[in-house]
Amino acid sequence: MSAFAVFAVAAFAASYIGPLGAAIPQASAAETPTVSLFAHSSSDVQSVTISEAVESAAEIERDGYTVFVKPTPTPTPVPVAASVGSTGSSWQPPFVTPNPGSAQAIAFDMVSARGWGNDQYACLVALWKKESGWRVNAYNAGSGAYGIPQALPGSKMASAGADWETNPATQIAWGLGYISARYGSPCGAWDHSTRVGWY
Repeated sequence: MSAFAVFAVAAFAASYIGPLGAAIPQASAAETPTVSLFAHSSSDVQSVTISEAVESAAEIERDGYTVFVKPTPTPTPVPVAASVGSTGSSWQPPFVTPNPGSAQAIAFDMVSARGWGNDQYACLVALWKKESGWRVNAYNAGSGAYGIPQALPGSKMASAGADWETNPATQIAWGLGYISARYGSPCGAWDHSTRVGWY
């Protein structure tokens, strides 16, 4: 037998016998109980079962502690009647007071000067929010429409003033004239826009 083989056998025997000089007994699976982390921690969990009768109670007692329970109220739905516009649309936007100095404030004054009420102003706000976001320089590259009222082409607004490209008052004056002539009122234009997609 070679020296290497003798050395390998001696090393194997030493590792099996161990430093104490005796073989380490192997424990069988039946002798060692299996304890999982879940089984160990689940015994520490507190739980409370609340019956329907107790659910309405204001407090629950457990292990010397009192827990106050605030029942969650069930909201009662409030019926909302659909308003019908002057032109038959099923919904009209609500009136909101405009910020002073804004394009919407200018429009509010012009709408009021024409004798139209808050409902007409609310329709105008919704219409031009949809069309241009009330931006004086809103430009639709696809159609060429421009400005707050999205005049097509934008140069049509020159009939209301030479500053039609930058002045919201000029654009609004032109837009209200257009709406009045074609639809009768802002709510008429809004109704057409909601049905067709444009005005």
